[in-house]
Amino acid sequence: MHTLATYIMVFPRRSVLVMIALLAAGIAEGLSLTALLPLLSVAVGDASSSETGRTVLQAMQRIGIEPTISTMLLIIVIGMITKSLILLLANRQVGYAVAHVASKLRQELIEALIASRWQYYLRQPAGSLANSVATEAYRAAQGFEHAANVMALSIQVIVYSTVALFISWEATLVSLVLGAAMLLVLQNLVRAAGKAGNKQTHLLRHLMSYLADVLTSVKSLKAMARDDVADAILRDETKQLEKATRREVMSREALLAMQEPMLAILIAGGLYLALVAWQLSLASVMVMVFLLTRVQSLLNKAQRRYQHLVVQESAYWALRTAIKDAQDAAEITVGTQRPTLQQGISLRHISFNYDKKSIFQDMSIEIPVNSFTSITGPSGAGKSTLLDLLCGLAEPQSGEILIDGISLHEIDLRHWRRMIGYVSQDTILLHDTILSNILIGAPDLTQADAEQALQQAGAWDFVCSLPAGLLTVVGERGGLLSGGQRQRIAIARALAHRPLFLLLDEPTSALDPDSEKVICETLQRLAQSHTIIAVSHQPAVINAADRIFTLSKGKAELRPLQSSSLTDSVAA
Repeated sequence: MHTLATYIMVFPRRSVLVMIALLAAGIAEGLSLTALLPLLSVAVGDASSSETGRTVLQAMQRIGIEPTISTMLLIIVIGMITKSLILLLANRQVGYAVAHVASKLRQELIEALIASRWQYYLRQPAGSLANSVATEAYRAAQGFEHAANVMALSIQVIVYSTVALFISWEATLVSLVLGAAMLLVLQNLVRAAGKAGNKQTHLLRHLMSYLADVLTSVKSLKAMARDDVADAILRDETKQLEKATRREVMSREALLAMQEPMLAILIAGGLYLALVAWQLSLASVMVMVFLLTRVQSLLNKAQRRYQHLVVQESAYWALRTAIKDAQDAAEITVGTQRPTLQQGISLRHISFNYDKKSIFQDMSIEIPVNSFTSITGPSGAGKSTLLDLLCGLAEPQSGEILIDGISLHEIDLRHWRRMIGYVSQDTILLHDTILSNILIGAPDLTQADAEQALQQAGAWDFVCSLPAGLLTVVGERGGLLSGGQRQRIAIARALAHRPLFLLLDEPTSALDPDSEKVICETLQRLAQSHTIIAVSHQPAVINAADRIFTLSKGKAELRPLQSSSLTDSVAA
């Protein structure tokens, strides 16, 4: 019930609209049913045997309606048609609400993740996040649909029970008490389905996380003939998921199978009490049987819908937890000044730790504008961390980063990052066209921007040589292109929005000497109008730079430039 109430509180407007529509449908049906009693009374020639029947007949006569069988049948039919039309509108509203709920939950999660700190994002399995956006959002929206149906069926139970109370309050109360007892007896099956649903949510998260990791490294696994190990683990996870689904199906079908005979027993007992104990008229008994059977049937349907709800609610709460965790890890920015990059960047007395591991201790670096700076050093020295600090993705424990003399804390990070072009260590392209990979859907960028960026990155000639040019699909992770081509596309992506500051993390680590030479020449040319920092172990990149810093033991040492040419360094 907590989830049902939560859905109403989180989506109040949608819930109210659904409730109003379903209530109108239930009232229309209830009013049409009030014609049943006088209709049956007339049919059996016993119009005076029921107080309710006489009241209905008198009311019809007062408004000028002759209470004939044909008239009352027409009233029933009109009421049912009206109820069906209103239900159609109500169900459409439910469908719209379900789509809205799924979309809103997905949007909330994506916005929270994008706004979270980089360190938090690094700890999240990509497959689990994809599962939350796709599977859990869909299941949570289905939970809202089941919740709406529980509310609708409850409204109809109230309408039918109200009509039945006018005929025999004793029979109605007994029926409702017995119906409630039946629901309690079968509640264990609802709980069993809920446990199966929780298991499904947990297994789906783990399965999708592992699957995403396997697909990322499937090439190396297949090359080493170790893909069968991953297949065995995935198969085991899938079997566990199948078992959980079987338990859910068994609980659902057992509930349905037990409800029907129990309903038959209640109907038989009700008939006996009505005819023998309370000695109601035949017309009243027929209407009571219809009404109370309908009440019990609706209670059973409501319980089955509630069972569906408890199966799906774990997905809703898992998604809510993911959203809250991401929101709690939101990136906090307080700077308001618009940045410039006309003088240079200074890192002064920077200290930074990852948990208890010290990365930088009182480190200082000066980076002038329109220069090409290379950062080198052993693995774990903090080269990539330095780029994170410059982007504002990480914050030093002490010291400050100055942009044209202004502390990065005082600068609007969004504006600062728009001045940055970033090329990551792992060149990952979308399974899309070259044009889409460069623009990434940015509404303010055009094909002309992409062409200019490709020319700056030295990639325009090879793109033009492709059969489809800019519309060439690069394949999964850019696998249809060579390593050098992928890297130049990544550089073009970083240049498309015309940044002033270019950051590259191991830009030539997987390239052959010829491709590496082309990249280095490109970076030297770009340094005439851009401030460039490239993290690299490669001698060609290091020697192509204007300035070289070596990171070691938490410090940065400025190395003297070598006199060897770029060609010699590449050959080395």
